[in-house]
Amino acid sequence: MNELEVRELRYFIAVAEELNFSRAAGRLGMAQPPLSKAIAQMESRLGVRLLERTTRQVRLTNAGQVLLDQARIAVDAVHAAARRARRAGQPTPPLVVAVKPAGDAGLLREILAAYRGTGSHLPPPEVVVGGSGEPIAMLRDGRADVALLRSPFDGQGLDCQTLVVEPRLAVLPAGHRLAGRRRLRLSDLKGEPIPRWQGAAPRDTAYYTGYDGAEAGDGHAGSASADNTHEGPIVAGVEQLLEVVALGQAVAFLARSTTERHQRPDIVYRPVIGLSPSEVMVAWPETSRSAAVAAFVQAAHDVAAHHPDHMTGLAAY
Repeated sequence: MNELEVRELRYFIAVAEELNFSRAAGRLGMAQPPLSKAIAQMESRLGVRLLERTTRQVRLTNAGQVLLDQARIAVDAVHAAARRARRAGQPTPPLVVAVKPAGDAGLLREILAAYRGTGSHLPPPEVVVGGSGEPIAMLRDGRADVALLRSPFDGQGLDCQTLVVEPRLAVLPAGHRLAGRRRLRLSDLKGEPIPRWQGAAPRDTAYYTGYDGAEAGDGHAGSASADNTHEGPIVAGVEQLLEVVALGQAVAFLARSTTERHQRPDIVYRPVIGLSPSEVMVAWPETSRSAAVAAFVQAAHDVAAHHPDHMTGLAAY
C-alpha cells in the first residue's frame, strides 16, 4: 500500500516549504524526530526520494516537487470538502460570491439583481470582498461557491467563463514627462519603476509590469522584457498603488474600469499601444453541480452580454 494520508501530506508540505526540519516541526507543533520518521516512511512507501538532505541544507528532488504541487491541491480539496459540507448542512446556506475591490468591471450589482430575479427557490447571494489573491483562495478552500476574478490567476481545478476583456491604461503622476501625451507605447515607459504586487508569481509580475509577451501591435513584439523596468515599491492594493504613483515613485497599469473609479488630480491615465488587456472572469470549482452556481454563471453571462467589452461564448456549466 502506498496511499498517503492527509496528515502525512501536511507534514510533507511543511518540510517542503520550510526546507528545514526544525522549523517545519515548530510550525506543526510537534517534535522533529517523529516528523523525520514520517517523511522517511513516506519515501519508503512511495519508493522514491522526496528530499535531498545534507548537513547544510534540505532540498526537493524532482519527485518531491511533484508531490508538493499535488499535495497542496489534495489538502486544499479535503479542507474545501469539509467546509462545503458544513455550509450545505445549514438550514439556508447562502451562495457565497467572492470578489476583490474593483475586480468586477462594474458588473456585480447587475449580476446580483439578475440572479435574484431567476427565482425564490435559489439561496440568497452573500458577497465577500477580499484583498488581492483572497477570492481565488476562498474558492479553492470552500469558503466561496463562485468568484469574479481578474486575470492572471491559476485556474487549475476551476471552470471559468470570460465576461469582459477591457484595456489597461498607464497610471502616471500628473507631473510625469509623458503626462501630456494622449497615447503611449510600451517602449516609452522603458526603465520606469513599476510596482510589484505582494506575493505575485513571476508570470503575474510579468503581466503587472506590462511585459507578459503581449506586445503585438507595438512594433516591438518580442523585444520587451521585464529587464526594461526597474522594480518599484511592493503594493498590496489599488489605493496603495495609486499613492506611490502620485508620489512619483513609480508608474503602473490598471484596467479601464478601475481607473474610472479612481479619478484624482495628482494622477493621469493614458492608453498604451501593445499593452495586454484585463480579463474579468466568473469562476467556480470544476466539481460543482450546484444549481445556484449555474444560475449565477448564467446571470453573469447575460449581464456581460450588454457590456461594450463583452467576450462572447458561454462555457457549458
